[in-house]
Amino acid sequence: MTATTHRTCPLCEATCGLTVTIGPGPEGAGEAIGVRGDAEDPFSRGYICPKGVALGQLHADPDRLRTPLVRRGSSWTEVGWDEAFAEAGRLLAPLLRQHGADSVGVYLGNPVVHNLGLSLYSRTLIQALGTGYRFSASTVDQMPKQVASGLMFGTELSIAVPDLDRTDYLLVLGANPMVSNGSLLTAPDLPGRLRALRRRGGRLVVVDPRRTRTAEIADEYLAIRPGTDALLLAGIARTLVEEGLADPGPRVTPYLNGLAELGDALKPFTPEAVAVATRIPAGTIRRIAGELAAAPSAAVYGRIGTTTTAFGTAASWLVDVVNTLTGNLDRPGGVMWPEPAAGSPTTTGEPGRGRGVRVPGSRRTRVRGLPSVFGEFPAGALAEEIDTPSAADGTRLRGLVTVAGNPVLSTPNSARLGAALASLDAMVSVDAYLNETTRHAHVVLPAASPLARSHYDLVFASFSIRNTAHWSPPSVPLGPGELDESEVLLRLAAAALGGSVTAEQLDDLTASDTARRIAADPSSPAHGRDPGDLLAAVAHRTRQERLLDLMLRGGPYGDGFGAEPEGLSLDALAAAPHGLDLGPLRPRLPGVLRTPSGRVELAPPQLLAEAARLADHLAELDSAPADGLLLIGRRQLRSNNSWMHNVPLLAGGSNRCTLQLHPQDAERLGIDTGEQVRVRSRVGELHAEAEVTDAVMPGVVSLPHGWGHDDPATRLPLAAREPGVNSNLLTDEAPLDVLSGTAVLNGIPVEVVRAAVAAAP
Repeated sequence: MTATTHRTCPLCEATCGLTVTIGPGPEGAGEAIGVRGDAEDPFSRGYICPKGVALGQLHADPDRLRTPLVRRGSSWTEVGWDEAFAEAGRLLAPLLRQHGADSVGVYLGNPVVHNLGLSLYSRTLIQALGTGYRFSASTVDQMPKQVASGLMFGTELSIAVPDLDRTDYLLVLGANPMVSNGSLLTAPDLPGRLRALRRRGGRLVVVDPRRTRTAEIADEYLAIRPGTDALLLAGIARTLVEEGLADPGPRVTPYLNGLAELGDALKPFTPEAVAVATRIPAGTIRRIAGELAAAPSAAVYGRIGTTTTAFGTAASWLVDVVNTLTGNLDRPGGVMWPEPAAGSPTTTGEPGRGRGVRVPGSRRTRVRGLPSVFGEFPAGALAEEIDTPSAADGTRLRGLVTVAGNPVLSTPNSARLGAALASLDAMVSVDAYLNETTRHAHVVLPAASPLARSHYDLVFASFSIRNTAHWSPPSVPLGPGELDESEVLLRLAAAALGGSVTAEQLDDLTASDTARRIAADPSSPAHGRDPGDLLAAVAHRTRQERLLDLMLRGGPYGDGFGAEPEGLSLDALAAAPHGLDLGPLRPRLPGVLRTPSGRVELAPPQLLAEAARLADHLAELDSAPADGLLLIGRRQLRSNNSWMHNVPLLAGGSNRCTLQLHPQDAERLGIDTGEQVRVRSRVGELHAEAEVTDAVMPGVVSLPHGWGHDDPATRLPLAAREPGVNSNLLTDEAPLDVLSGTAVLNGIPVEVVRAAVAAAP
């Protein structure tokens, strides 16, 4: 007998609705025998990409861990959960007692934000450990956008997203949404939405060092030198100011601070000055500025190609400077702020005013003195904090907990990090696989199948182009012996505390803290209520469902725990299995702001300092030689960072781990397609197969990220058949974006030679 369930796909930011057909499985666990798009989902309307189709294979993957592992010497032993948590406590608790809380670090991977339980309870685990050494995938991805938005608008989640379905002009920099499905831009069927933009007479312009699939459907493609997006944006912004095209509009202008200071900061960036550095003609820069200003509505969108550069925060800031100067901030068809149903920093607190953000943060890393940002340290500093003890007393990171992360493949100078992990006194990992990172752990706690957990997109609602809400109950029961990740984190936190508190007590403390915050929030429909009453109203629920129900009922659309009978609750979402459409984005100024001034800060001091640094960089580029090759990454449709290469449906097809280089460079170097080449950077080298193509601009080479599955100590046999190469063997942990601490993963200087030549005596 089969059954049908509906759920949101948890594998990327698009949040597509799925219809999953479940059949009988081994030992009654259930098996997904069909996954298709949910035609009744009001947001995705039946769209599905290859990753969503493969969800059933991920569920059934025989290599996915189902039993805890403990490493004894060089071999792994399968153990029960009680023994695994006891071993984790035996390893972690003594380190915390003897060497202090900061002797143990935490690394959170990208899948954490795709998982309701991990999103809600990672903080509980970190608080239990007491450590200030928190690392995450954010500083190899989007942190510059969070920093820039925080400084301008007040919180790290105050990110204005393109109102994609209503815009008339979209300028895309360093993003490939035809393949990635969007990033910091939650929109199912982005390929269809981009085509719809053009069908209604809109214009799509793509700026990228590589002619991507998005560039191929665009009205115009501009090839840009890697790492110079901030200069291009500064040139556009200066043109808007100097040519009298800047007009934020009468509704927004009263809420702007810093227009004069911004104009002064932009003076060095004439189109003629930035043209040589960016490889984009001055006339084209002026024309794009004019088109943005003249369009009925327009939006500028920049992503990972702009954020993983030495000026990622400056570029992220200038994206919204241009959006503001062209009158497209907080207006339909421009860039707008979502209003998440479960709440966010932009919906809580006093509307229109707040504490703002502290950048740089108050803490510093031990080795390089790098500042924290929003409570975490740069991932590029993780290896050195482990392998470089203090000369005075030998202080270093001695333990590490990783949650759903594979930093050995996804962070800079992977060879150094892998060696550092091997030296740890204690490492505990929560993960679905024994991969290139978790193979160094002493204890691995397996993650359950995505189909066996409830789901709600807590994080991505803050980046959505439409306000929606969709809760998915588990499609199948947990397999024999499996635990939900929320329970795993709670029990791990209790073990690290030495058994002084139980997982249930930690869960109750987390729920109590959530209820207190809701009751104290002046924006909540439950403001002023007794937190005990709020907890009593959800007492029939446990763990993430209890927390989510509290957040929904106390959120901007909530029922206020009975005060607004037509409002949202988890019961209301459960009664709508295809999800609820809460409407298009609406203008939110000034209430969305959480800056101390209650205004948009166009020229905060930290970003003015970045503009000055960018001007110095422009002068350096003008005097630097133009030869040499720069390495960039690339997105692939069937790949999701490092964690989808062991699934049959996603292991082949168009994904190929080749080094792309332009025909001019290939001819100069004597390289043909299919040849093995050696690629060398300051920190490492690798061999890869060459692919000669004019899709990359001259002087640029491209490798996809997330590959390199050739470690015999892992258990990823399908991925190992086509291992590819790890591009992060070449990336350098030393250069970082100053304000965000984000690694520079694009524009890496490299040398490329034929492998046969490199091997010759």
